[in-house]
Amino acid sequence: MDPGGSGIPQVGPDAPLAARMRPVSLDEVVGQDHILAPGTALRGAVDAGRPHSAILYGPPGSGKTTLARIIAATSDGAFEEESAVNAGRAEIRAVIARAEDRQRHGRRTVLFLDEIHRFNKAQQDALLPAVESGVLTLIGATTENPYFEVNSALISRSQIYELKALGPEEIRILLERALADSDRGVAGQVEVDPEALGVLSERVSGDARAALSALERLAAAGGRAGIPEVEDALQAQAIAYDKGGDHHYDYISAWIKATRGSDPDASLYYLAVMIEGGEDPRFIARRMVILASEDIGNADPQAIVVATAAAAAVDRVGMPEAALNLAQAATYLALAPKSNASYAAINAAREEVRKNGPKLPPAHLRDSHYPGAKELGRGEGYVYPHDVDGGVSEQSLMPEGLEGLRFYEPTRYGFESELARRQEAAAKIRGKSNKQAKNP
Repeated sequence: MDPGGSGIPQVGPDAPLAARMRPVSLDEVVGQDHILAPGTALRGAVDAGRPHSAILYGPPGSGKTTLARIIAATSDGAFEEESAVNAGRAEIRAVIARAEDRQRHGRRTVLFLDEIHRFNKAQQDALLPAVESGVLTLIGATTENPYFEVNSALISRSQIYELKALGPEEIRILLERALADSDRGVAGQVEVDPEALGVLSERVSGDARAALSALERLAAAGGRAGIPEVEDALQAQAIAYDKGGDHHYDYISAWIKATRGSDPDASLYYLAVMIEGGEDPRFIARRMVILASEDIGNADPQAIVVATAAAAAVDRVGMPEAALNLAQAATYLALAPKSNASYAAINAAREEVRKNGPKLPPAHLRDSHYPGAKELGRGEGYVYPHDVDGGVSEQSLMPEGLEGLRFYEPTRYGFESELARRQEAAAKIRGKSNKQAKNP
């Protein structure tokens, strides 16, 4: 596109169907009502022709580029478009120089920067002065969470708008629009059975570009398309999963919460999404090992054994067969009795040390295996538990002043109920109070 041109570039008849069918006004945009409905801040700015700097954040095919171009086209300024994949600091400096020249002549510049998350900190910093001074109105687009990937200084000067993946009904509207359009679409080139159109709308994970690309492949084949033809056209579609970005965190978070919530089917579903999306199985296995102690703990001590065995199997067996090991571990962890008592206990103990500092162990617990230790009283008076009936002595084992402090509060679930009984019995022998340690 020529610098300073229209926000809606003209596309030829040989352009991809998704480009030809790109909406040219907000009235043609399907979905995203939460940010584009009348009365919203973004809709008001676009209708007034005075856009503000914004970062459009959403999954592929949700309309980020389309919306950015419509915003630019409705403004009274020049439009420039760059992709962070190809542009460097030199290109950004050139854009800023042209924008400064336009500003001297009373004309604004809107810069659409696609995949802004691919700019490093120095490149993003180069934009700051121009955005802050109003030389540029920046419209950034990203599939990554901008709060993770975009400099906080740039975020503070922009409005974040999250676009949502389109629903099957919205995808179907776009497909039917393309099938009926004889100028930009594929009217007369293919007939798609209604049921097959529904399958196509469902299977693209809300990605309008993927849906239109599949329809274009059907049109190239011509004739009538049923479900088998749609399935064939969709074979090239990848699972909508970015293992380096938001989905990486969202799906492992969902897996953890589903497993913690004792739903094996939800646990398996999110595990399947991660596996099909190409997630590193070692990352999944590490989270299983952590969950086994954090959320199950001593309610089922076997959980950590199962999780570490699954992690070892991932290294020894490898994918795709290791998916079986991960599935076995996921279902076991989901159905195991749950306790976070060990997790809470170590947090409480660490908080005590951070707040009050480490206190020395009593003399009878300190090391006595060096010359002169006896003269210092180290180890003197220690009672060896194995010499005591029941294996628990009355001797205090906490530092002085902390004798009654308790960090570990076992639950009554699973094996931990037995540990609770043992803890109470041992505490009674030592004459401990039930003073509670506050968790941080």
